[in-house]
Amino acid sequence: MRECRLVISLLLSAVVFATACEGSAGNGSPHRSVGGTLTIANASGGLWTCGFNPFLASTAGVAFGIVYEPLIYTNLLNDTKTPWLASSYQWNTDAKTLSFTIRPGVKWSDGEDLSAADVVFTFDLLKQNPSLDLQAVGPILASVIQDGSDMVVMTFTRPAASALYRVASQVPIVPKHIWSRIKDPAKEKNPTPIGTGPFAVGQCAAENIAYVRNPDYWQKGLPYLNAVNYPAFTDNDSANAYLVSGQAQWGGQFIPNIDTDYVTKDPSHNHYWFPPVNNVNLWINTKVSPLNNKAVRQAMAYGIDRGRVSQMGEYGYEPPGNQTGVLTPTFQDWVDKAQSAKYDYKFDPAKAAALLEADGFKKDSSGIFRGSNGKRLSFRVINIGGYTDWVVALDVVKENLKEAGIEINVQNLSSDQYFDSLFRGKFELAYGSVAAPPGPTPYYELRNTLHSSLTAAPGALATGNYGRYENPQADSLFDQYEATTDPLQQHELISQVEAIMLEDVPVIPVTEGVAWYEWSTRGLAGWPAPNDQYTAPAPWNLPDWGLVLLHVYRTS
Repeated sequence: MRECRLVISLLLSAVVFATACEGSAGNGSPHRSVGGTLTIANASGGLWTCGFNPFLASTAGVAFGIVYEPLIYTNLLNDTKTPWLASSYQWNTDAKTLSFTIRPGVKWSDGEDLSAADVVFTFDLLKQNPSLDLQAVGPILASVIQDGSDMVVMTFTRPAASALYRVASQVPIVPKHIWSRIKDPAKEKNPTPIGTGPFAVGQCAAENIAYVRNPDYWQKGLPYLNAVNYPAFTDNDSANAYLVSGQAQWGGQFIPNIDTDYVTKDPSHNHYWFPPVNNVNLWINTKVSPLNNKAVRQAMAYGIDRGRVSQMGEYGYEPPGNQTGVLTPTFQDWVDKAQSAKYDYKFDPAKAAALLEADGFKKDSSGIFRGSNGKRLSFRVINIGGYTDWVVALDVVKENLKEAGIEINVQNLSSDQYFDSLFRGKFELAYGSVAAPPGPTPYYELRNTLHSSLTAAPGALATGNYGRYENPQADSLFDQYEATTDPLQQHELISQVEAIMLEDVPVIPVTEGVAWYEWSTRGLAGWPAPNDQYTAPAPWNLPDWGLVLLHVYRTS
């Protein structure tokens, strides 16, 4: 496999990339003619709002990667980095100053040139509007300035080597000449986005987004496809039917009995691959009593049969989660096995009940525990109703927790209702993943899950840490991780974070979320695959889906 590997060293003076390396589609090949339309079948959980604000979690998924692009592309499956809107970058020796050279010859889709001023403006915009800062880069940036005609210099408040992924690969760059005229960017729908990406928005309706090829895209000859259709599907069943019938070529959701229901429909052309990329959690609102009681949270962690959830809800395609929050086997070497064995969070309703009894809870006649104030351990859990696998998964969780003496009531919502409630902390329990992409080591997802800088007061929008968990020790561990490139020290810091996950149970990883990915080679080629893992393959991996759409080309 072609590679363009990056070795970060604070002692090296510069890192400069070639423009055609692994992760980039390279120049258009003469035998790959431009043409064809690709259709995506992915359950969005609701209809499209036709908003394309790349800084809002609710709309970034239809904008970042295809319309807007980052400075550097990072493959979260193998941590390979590829130059994108920046052609090179350089750290100083103390990892507090990071300089980017902005790629020449890139144009916005309205014909204006991309400039260093656009990059500076983008980061200033995030600092001035924290609710848009999905990666919380503002608090760690002391300044972002232009140096000369094509350089951008970032100065951090502390050593921040591990922040490269967040600032370079997870921030969509927007044009200053457009966004400087927007009075309230946090409320901006951005219905006609101007970006540097391979596609522009053609027509948008609630039922479908039609993207059209950007003929002046900076990677000459790309993309190969003329158009991309992204129909809105409110649930997995309708999306699956569309995919199985051949009306779509790229899927991104759970399909029960996939070998029978999908592969055998066209065995020569229908394929799937599900690499683990994040956790599917039971989020716990730690500001709500008695969920602010560690004993209750620990009891819930012992009261969920993760293996059964995996089998019943996900047909075993998603592996059971573990309470460390570290994906296995993806990041197996990061798991502190000794600590994990000490707690042994396997399904044990008797142990869950014993923990509650020791803390003063008593069962009532219905078998549900009550606190000393008489309040039952009964909680509402919100879920996206269109995600049928999650609906089944929560049925198992509900059954499990009842056996442990805890009652949950599932409320299946539309995606818009769900995300508004999740981000604003208007829930007791919630089922789902971090909205931000997880990253190429356990640090990124764990930080997005736990760091207090990502949360917000109840009612305000949180960019991460939806459970409103606050732990200065955890914050310090993540901050220390950012300051080092020493692998041994990084592993030790994550081990200490795992100890917090195991003891404090701020969130419960239930299954390991995979990049649900189905694809058809009937008339199309260039797809990522287990033997060519050039990007994370799901249509909801950001900004990775844009890379897929650069590679895929028609064969007939």
